[in-house]
Amino acid sequence: MLNNQEGLTIPNISIQVRANNEWQTLTTTDLFRNKRVIVFGLPGAFTPTCSSSHLPRYDELAPVFFANGVDDILCVSVNDTFVMNAWQQDQKLQHVKMLPDGNGALTEAVGMLVDKSDLGFGKRSWRYAMVVNDGVIEKMFIEPEKPGDPFEVSDADTMLNYICPKAQEPAYYTLFTKAGCPHCARAKAMLNERDLAYEEIVVQQAVSQRGLKAVTGENTVPQVFLKGQHIGGADQLAEFLADA
Repeated sequence: MLNNQEGLTIPNISIQVRANNEWQTLTTTDLFRNKRVIVFGLPGAFTPTCSSSHLPRYDELAPVFFANGVDDILCVSVNDTFVMNAWQQDQKLQHVKMLPDGNGALTEAVGMLVDKSDLGFGKRSWRYAMVVNDGVIEKMFIEPEKPGDPFEVSDADTMLNYICPKAQEPAYYTLFTKAGCPHCARAKAMLNERDLAYEEIVVQQAVSQRGLKAVTGENTVPQVFLKGQHIGGADQLAEFLADA
């Protein structure tokens, strides 16, 4: 039975991390003291739901969290620091910090350590999210105890609704581009000048010319989208940003 630990003061736990080719010791006291921190725990690095949904969405919404009183966002898993570092690089994270809980000490302290020996995982974290305010657990979202790997309440959107129900998601653009394309470079420069986040999909590497036509309805690049809305090429993007 997993118990909600709201009101618990997290004990001081030392965590070993590898950074800049050196061993460093972090403590939960330093991580949480005088800060409001979002922590989300998950079963393992590189696992499907963790990689496709749980982790990237927190990174995507991080600027909104930071604008609404959150100081840090920590992803905790019962994995060693080398695995967590590799996962961080693979995910190309910009905001979320990885916290390797290789011994499961922090996960156990907050009551989320479970036995997943049936999957060959051993002791791992149950999926959850919490807000830690100056070392005290302010709020916990714990996934229901049922078979499989439920992912219903520990997601970033549920957390955002708790932190700030009226918060607006950041504008996030998707660009289909091609290497050496000057118009693509101009489109990216416009977004960079305004500090607008975007994902770049390079035609003939990730997507073929035929795929570009199928997705965008156009044969030319760049093709720019905002939350599924097709804006068009570089000239149309310039007009769109000028009117925004």
